[in-house]
Amino acid sequence: MDRDLVEQARRGDREAFAVLVHQVSDSLYAVAYRILRDTGLAEDALQNALVIAWRRMPQLREPDRFEAWFPRILVHACYDESQRARQWTAHVRVLHLDGPSVPDRSASIADRDELARAFRRLPVDQRAVFVLHHYVGLPLVEIAELLEIPAGTARSRLHYATRGLRLALEVEAEPMVDRGRLA
Repeated sequence: MDRDLVEQARRGDREAFAVLVHQVSDSLYAVAYRILRDTGLAEDALQNALVIAWRRMPQLREPDRFEAWFPRILVHACYDESQRARQWTAHVRVLHLDGPSVPDRSASIADRDELARAFRRLPVDQRAVFVLHHYVGLPLVEIAELLEIPAGTARSRLHYATRGLRLALEVEAEPMVDRGRLA
């Protein structure tokens, strides 16, 4: 990250801020989408994070920390967006049966859909830690610092997220007959 751009943005230079945003927006959107699992919510969270970041730029004490500071704002914006949109809607895609013959990818689509449903069942704070660790590749200590939580809490959230995904996937894999007996 260009320290001079951050300094210019801190002094109110909109062009410098726009360049900074252009440099990080794709990766931040990817993080927001993976946390919220909805394109509209991810776009809203990113937009809110941009507004908050612009307003708080003058208070950024260490320009070298911009790359750690901005994702923290984004994750909190994701938390807020999740609170506003508590009901999740299913995303249905129409698959045309008439068309050119292509390899059957229905199994991978079904697996991806199953994983997405399982991921949506996790609380947003667990999703955030899971995404930051497994997608962004941050170590738990950095995640704890980024989210301003104790390192043990970050480990716990990752543990419960992983366990929750496993359980949800196991439930999805059970035959419908077995589920009927459990209910």
